[in-house]
Amino acid sequence: MLNPDIYGELKVQKDAIKLLKNMGYVYISKEENRNLRINLKEVILKDILKEQLNKLNSYTYKGKSYKFSEKSIENAISDLDVPLLEGLSKSNEKIYDQLILGNDYPEYIKSEKARKSFKIRYIDWETPENNVFHVTEEFSVEKQDLNTIEKTKRADLVLFVNGIPFGIIELKKSSVNIEEGISQLINYQNKEFIPHLYRYIQVTMAGNPNEAKYATTKTAKKFWSVWKENDDHEEILNNLIPDRIITKLDKDIYSFFNKNRFLELVYSYTIFDANIKKIARFQQYFAIKKTLKSIEEFDATGKRKGGLIWHTQGSGKSLTMVMLAKALKRKINNSKIIVVTDRKSLDKQIESTFSHAGFQENVKRAKNGKDLVKMLKENKDYIITTIINKFASAMKHNVINNSENVFILVDEGHRSQHGDMHTKMKFSFPRGCYIGFTGTPLMKKEKNSFSKFGGMIHKYTMDEAVSDKAVVPLLYEGRLVPQEVIGQNWLDKKFEIISKNLLDEQKVDLKRKWARFQKVASSERRLEAIAIDINEHFRSNFKNTAFNAILATNSKFEALRYHKIFEEYGDIKTAFVISPPDMKEGVEEVDDDNKKLVQKEWKKILDQYGNEDDYEDRIKDSFLNGELDLLIVVDKLLTGFDAPRATVLYVDKELKDHKLLQAIARVNRLYDGKDFGYIIDYRGLLGNLDRALTSYSSLSNFEEMDLINSVIDIKKQIELVKTYYSHLSDMFKDIEGKESQEYEVYLADEKLRQRFYNLLKSYSIAMKTALTSEKIYEVLDDVQKYKRALKFYSSLRSAVSRRYQERIDFGEYEEQMQKLLDSYIGAGEVDQLTKPVNIFDAEKFNKEVLRVEGKRARADIIRSGIEKQIKHDWENNPEYYQTLSERIKDVLEKYLDKRITEEEYFLSMQNILKEVRTGNQDLKTYPNEITENNNAKAIYDNIYKFFANKSNNGFESVLGNLCLNFDLELINNCKVDWSGNPEVHNLISQKMDEMLWDIEDKYDISVDNDKVIETVIKMALRRYGN
Repeated sequence: MLNPDIYGELKVQKDAIKLLKNMGYVYISKEENRNLRINLKEVILKDILKEQLNKLNSYTYKGKSYKFSEKSIENAISDLDVPLLEGLSKSNEKIYDQLILGNDYPEYIKSEKARKSFKIRYIDWETPENNVFHVTEEFSVEKQDLNTIEKTKRADLVLFVNGIPFGIIELKKSSVNIEEGISQLINYQNKEFIPHLYRYIQVTMAGNPNEAKYATTKTAKKFWSVWKENDDHEEILNNLIPDRIITKLDKDIYSFFNKNRFLELVYSYTIFDANIKKIARFQQYFAIKKTLKSIEEFDATGKRKGGLIWHTQGSGKSLTMVMLAKALKRKINNSKIIVVTDRKSLDKQIESTFSHAGFQENVKRAKNGKDLVKMLKENKDYIITTIINKFASAMKHNVINNSENVFILVDEGHRSQHGDMHTKMKFSFPRGCYIGFTGTPLMKKEKNSFSKFGGMIHKYTMDEAVSDKAVVPLLYEGRLVPQEVIGQNWLDKKFEIISKNLLDEQKVDLKRKWARFQKVASSERRLEAIAIDINEHFRSNFKNTAFNAILATNSKFEALRYHKIFEEYGDIKTAFVISPPDMKEGVEEVDDDNKKLVQKEWKKILDQYGNEDDYEDRIKDSFLNGELDLLIVVDKLLTGFDAPRATVLYVDKELKDHKLLQAIARVNRLYDGKDFGYIIDYRGLLGNLDRALTSYSSLSNFEEMDLINSVIDIKKQIELVKTYYSHLSDMFKDIEGKESQEYEVYLADEKLRQRFYNLLKSYSIAMKTALTSEKIYEVLDDVQKYKRALKFYSSLRSAVSRRYQERIDFGEYEEQMQKLLDSYIGAGEVDQLTKPVNIFDAEKFNKEVLRVEGKRARADIIRSGIEKQIKHDWENNPEYYQTLSERIKDVLEKYLDKRITEEEYFLSMQNILKEVRTGNQDLKTYPNEITENNNAKAIYDNIYKFFANKSNNGFESVLGNLCLNFDLELINNCKVDWSGNPEVHNLISQKMDEMLWDIEDKYDISVDNDKVIETVIKMALRRYGN
């Protein structure tokens, strides 16, 4: 009988193949894909590639056309075999460059007695129909590390273009989360598995009928993306697959892998950003497509139509600019591209982004106005990046480029394109096409003025980005600290709020810090109160995790004071980034002593770092890649600073409009284990967030619909604690007693355990969020009740995973869960999670068994350990393990039916464990010929059923000798790659068939030879390596 799980996935796989075939892909069977390769280490279908290279390529010399030589074609194929010496990413990039650009090969033209080099291209990018597209299933590839039982890995579907593997699709049935498929595809890229296949892969997709995500090579799980189609393909799909209901997977496969789109995404929408390969998200793709269409329109003066692209911060706006520049260069001959920002830091960042994304030799940053004038006059092909105010020099020197093929990409364009500076830009490029980019919505007044400039080309709002998981949601919590002098009553209340959730030893430490208020001048009490709050909030929730935080403060002096206070506390590592004393930043210092402190600290900075740029770069690097916990800033780095680890923004600064939205977006970037960004507001910028966002003066200049999901009240997330607590309580409501053992027994069913683990994970994440917030006591009536539940269920998870010998890991959340338990429950209060122990490691396994109380619990551990081993080794000897499974099931049923005692259950499991370890089967006898040969015994177990009742007594000895001969034949022929080599299979089958015929003739019996041979070879694939 077919396993329903396998059948479910098989059905999904067959449906996908049928759709791809109807889209024009040629199907290659499993057997064919093996026959098309010399061995399973090879992944290119060389015969197909060779044929296509001959078809696509010729060269012209002195008006005559010639075909490439056999040697050049062979060299072109050979050159694609880039070794993995520098790692997968580098190999993939080198192969990508060859696929895009082709390679030059020398040819000797005999009639002309001339030798010249000409280009061979692997893909016809301009005319997709000139290429051949294939799909195959269960594509087996030999692993890099052969020192394991499993010698190969199999990809569900592989898509080839001209015989080169371009795409991989991993498919699951509806009930299986696609995260499982994503993990598989990521693991396959590890150096011990099949990275040599991924050298060529351009697109990977994991999906089930209800959803799919895609990525490219070496994409971290957090950055796998959904695809949302602008166009409706329903009618096309109904024609392609008229016999069934269209699924989301069908839509994504068609959207992504139809021939034109597939090649277009690889050719025009894939870049390498600092050696990290990236493929466009759907909003980037459609924004660029719409822009390319828009610029085809001209007004009466011959000027191309521009406009604005609004893509929310954190969703890849800078890379959209790079991809657009790449597309413009390819589409418009002699195009000139100038990228304009309004700040030096953004100008440097844009230059860096373009350089890292493949424009190294073709991007130059104007260092000053004179430099910009020089570049514009040179009129060369490179991309120029500049700050907008440098156009004053261009106007002064009368630099004018009247071409309609000048494209000016302006960051935050709708803010910097009006007024005097915009006039000066237009003076230099009167017919230039202006394309603005913004990460924040347009204010009401900007919408009116910008509509005259070209209108909105494409938008991707914060609400959409959060929904698509392109950014993390931002949770807002107001912790207003009044500006007036803080009195003792306020301090007492604040101490009570902060200390409420702390453990005893943490409260003692807080009291020590709180005593400082007696010595602090009343004018600095506010700073001290905020600093203590930040210190305790970060230390309890984020210290010693992967995450860090930013503090935005009002002035340079306050930045320095905060840094000094944190240094005195000694709990978190901080640094500050400020502008020079003579440059306006934040609130101007009026107190002479404050000014002197800033000047003194700035002199120290210059003495230590040499100059402002090196100082800022070193601090940024420490924050991005080092051990810095908290970065203190005034204005710098609150815009355009991409710091994925930054998870909390503490705000003690007046911010409004775009500056507020830009600042809070510093913590919305994706990072492993990061579910939210947190905004802790000490200024009351958004009050209690209990009204429409536009009702607050900080955001009143925007349209409400443009701000949906920009920030979320943290209290909404705290409410989820109640929801998951109720789900967990309902799950165990039928348990009469309250002992942990009863819960463990209740969770004997694997599906029930999985549901428990998922609920606990959700509950833990909700509790983590709740316990970071002062608002927890406004939402939850009995916080201790929820903390007790967290402690109990966490301990239950550890006990259950031990009892049923499961490797339970919350992955990227495991570290955070431990931090949560240590900070709010107490270190050592919850039993630690342990990894399952192999039953063959007798000493460790026996200790694990003795760690639990009760014979039933110990019997359960032994049973789970054996069942785990059976699952792992099943293919080694299916008949033996089937018998063993039935015996275990029989013992368990007897115990549950109370036909045997707890003691008898335990002893039975011990006996079976002993048997598995020694390899001796109770009540099982073998012919004398094979008693010392485990391989022959395994063959005997699995083919005995075909000979039962076929002959007289004594035939067991004949069968034993047959098994010995089968074993010898397999040992002699099971060389490397034999599992994927049909010739070896045929040779073994032929020899076995002859042996069986001899026995049938000699003993006058009839056996189904094909089934015997199939059974032995299937088992041999696992036992003898593959």
